[in-house]
Amino acid sequence: MKTLLKTMTALLAFIFLLSCKTQNGEKSAAVEALLKKGEFTFVAEYANPTNPDVVKVMNSIPRGSSSRMLNLDSGYTIEIRTDVLKVTLPYFGRMYTETIEPSKNIYQIRTEDFTTKDFTINKKDGKKGSSVFTIVANDQQNIRTINMEVFNDGKANIWVDSNDRQSVSYDGYITRNFITAK
Repeated sequence: MKTLLKTMTALLAFIFLLSCKTQNGEKSAAVEALLKKGEFTFVAEYANPTNPDVVKVMNSIPRGSSSRMLNLDSGYTIEIRTDVLKVTLPYFGRMYTETIEPSKNIYQIRTEDFTTKDFTINKKDGKKGSSVFTIVANDQQNIRTINMEVFNDGKANIWVDSNDRQSVSYDGYITRNFITAK
């Protein structure tokens, strides 16, 4: 019995080690080109709300996930170009101050609601070869910073820090910008 237990433990450890993804610290050529150019689109796949009330509602949905992650439909993005920043992200959480105009009470539902040309981006190297971007939209009064960490494989995490609401994070990936017709 002890031999069987030792064999099973060794086999499980071997399978676990084989399934671990190794990172060689080098970015893929496509991700490196996007980051070097400084123009790319973050596509959000998951939202991670921090509000306990939102998590309780998520847990009460029949056949719903008990995790704190919400699967998002396509279309929630942050598009970064040299001259414009377009943010289209949903918000899940508590606002501390409300405005009379309902369109100002959300991060973004439509692209034209949060498009700015007055923004700054600071880039620095992160851990294990990642790149960390700090985006400040100077003409947006509610959003303090948008922090983005892009990993070697193109996966990215976003943290939105606001003045008047709880923070929320998003997981997704980066891709090239779509060409818009003029």
